[in-house]
Amino acid sequence: VMGITARGAWEAVKRHFRELGKDIQSEPFTVVGCGDMSGDVFGNGMLLSKAIKLVAAFDHRHIFLDPNPDPAKSWEERNRMFALPRSSWEDYDKGLISEGGGVFARSLKKIPLTPQVQEILGVTESEMEPTALISAILKSPNDLLWFGGIGTYVKAAAQSHGDVGDPANDRLRVNAEQLRVKVVGEGANLGTTQAGRIAFSLHGGRINTDFIDNSAGVDCSDNEVNIKIALAAAKRSGKLTEDARVELLSAMTDEVAHLVLEDNRLQALALSIAERGGAAAMPAWSRLIDVLEEGGDLDRKTEGLAGAEDLARRAAAGQGLTRPELAVLLSSSKLVLQRALEESTVVDDPVLEEELVAAFPPQMQEDFESEIVHHRLRREIIATKLANRIINRMGPVIPFELCEEEGVSLAQVAAAFVAAERLLDLRKTWDLLDSAQMPETLRLDLFDRVAQGLRGHVADVLRSGRGT
Repeated sequence: VMGITARGAWEAVKRHFRELGKDIQSEPFTVVGCGDMSGDVFGNGMLLSKAIKLVAAFDHRHIFLDPNPDPAKSWEERNRMFALPRSSWEDYDKGLISEGGGVFARSLKKIPLTPQVQEILGVTESEMEPTALISAILKSPNDLLWFGGIGTYVKAAAQSHGDVGDPANDRLRVNAEQLRVKVVGEGANLGTTQAGRIAFSLHGGRINTDFIDNSAGVDCSDNEVNIKIALAAAKRSGKLTEDARVELLSAMTDEVAHLVLEDNRLQALALSIAERGGAAAMPAWSRLIDVLEEGGDLDRKTEGLAGAEDLARRAAAGQGLTRPELAVLLSSSKLVLQRALEESTVVDDPVLEEELVAAFPPQMQEDFESEIVHHRLRREIIATKLANRIINRMGPVIPFELCEEEGVSLAQVAAAFVAAERLLDLRKTWDLLDSAQMPETLRLDLFDRVAQGLRGHVADVLRSGRGT
């Protein structure tokens, strides 16, 4: 009902296009995808902008082709289908499909391709087998490839189909180097392999990872658990009745969604800032990889990260880490920092209670402040929120560099971050950079400048008080 997984992935898609100079909430753009309107992620995703021109899609039953859709009318039809108890592409009003398009069963031996379809797919064949047509859809020169269905459809050229481990889709799968879309959004899991993501990025495409794009579902569940634990305590004390609890949970839906989507937005922004470092930042990233490996917090081979020599050669050629690689380091560094905080006394400092309270919807912050402050997961919640903000705002590298340079622990770096952040009132600065009208490249550069400036202040705090 919330459509939170798709909405979270859409934040990542909006970030990609924003950096390409396009507002996909108002400017028409073409989409091809895997899924249908009965699916949670695909269906919700294809309703998140009324500027979508869905020109082709497929699921396990049908192939949908609409070479020149009217954005407004097609959105209304998708919305109608999404509201049906059950639907397939066969339910789409054929009178609304543009000239040359149609809905075709995957059981057909051949599917005719009109000139209009040939153009939007960038092919010359007048007919194709369904499997070949799906591959052509994946390789088509459109704006966005949206994954909302089950299956792995993209791999790197260096990988075999056996490496992928999804034999049901071997005949459909394409190499990342063949993709011609500008952006890939992974609303579903495993739409592409990690090696495929890296290859697509190295060829100029924009993609994160599935665990970044569709993290909102898990995030929402975490928030739900935290909220219900607090409200259960209120119910046990007689402060809240069951009927009132259910009513409050329903009333907080939008606020919970806001908390979750802000996490997705900031993660995508953090990747963009990290990406600005390019080839010049490679030595620092290589050192971070070594530190994480030495601590047993990262397996370079499992995560698809190249060896130090290969990364050095890439840097010499003028290329930095790709977004999929940065995503691995972003998430790994957050987990390490979170664990360090949970094992420290920093999260027990009363000054961080406001971090804990802010992790809950406004409707709870006053009436149930006591239940929040005495939450049985208070330490874990504070550690999670603080680790997320530190890595999102300073990047994965700086906290670990400060540990080595100043001879302190990650928990001490975190404490110094809180002090510096508050002394400089940086939340106001970050909000200003988020809202100001400016070219996106300038915005990212300014965020990076703030992170570098903050680094110096955190180091000063560490030197003066060891972060305590």
